Amino acid sequence: MATYVALLRAVNVGGTGKLPMADLKSLCTELGFAKVETYIASGNVVFDTDLTAGTVHALLEKRLLAYAGKAISTFVRTAAQMRAILEKNPFKDKEPRLTYAFFLHDKPRRDALNDARGQAAEELRLGSREIYIYYPAGMGQSKLQVPAAKLGTARNLKTVAKLAEMSSRR
Repeated sequence: MATYVALLRAVNVGGTGKLPMADLKSLCTELGFAKVETYIASGNVVFDTDLTAGTVHALLEKRLLAYAGKAISTFVRTAAQMRAILEKNPFKDKEPRLTYAFFLHDKPRRDALNDARGQAAEELRLGSREIYIYYPAGMGQSKLQVPAAKLGTARNLKTVAKLAEMSSRR
């Protein structure tokens, strides 16, 4: 059985996309996932299943559409991939709560960061299916716009570390 982490986009942020974590846990259990755990209210869930990542992604998005009446983008990673994202963090010397991984469905283009606008002191790097951004003044204060990250979902590295730990202790 494989352990996966699913990250939902735009859930319980700024008053939009309301999804109680108890409902998310129930949804995952209904899909046959085992050892389902959620972490904070922003749409993070860890579970075990024999299904492939692609199948998990499709089933979860279909079930979330039926639940919410609108599409909710979901980003699925294995426990090993979550550990690798944490290990490959290019800003290990920076504050984890100010450093973010933007999870994407596909590998970003090599020139994906060339389109960034409004950059001040932020630092950006490409990952395998992520974009890492360090926001020294905090994400909420930043004017940075990264079109390549727009359809992804962001988690700070403190959250990524917790999800990596949760998915590895099974």
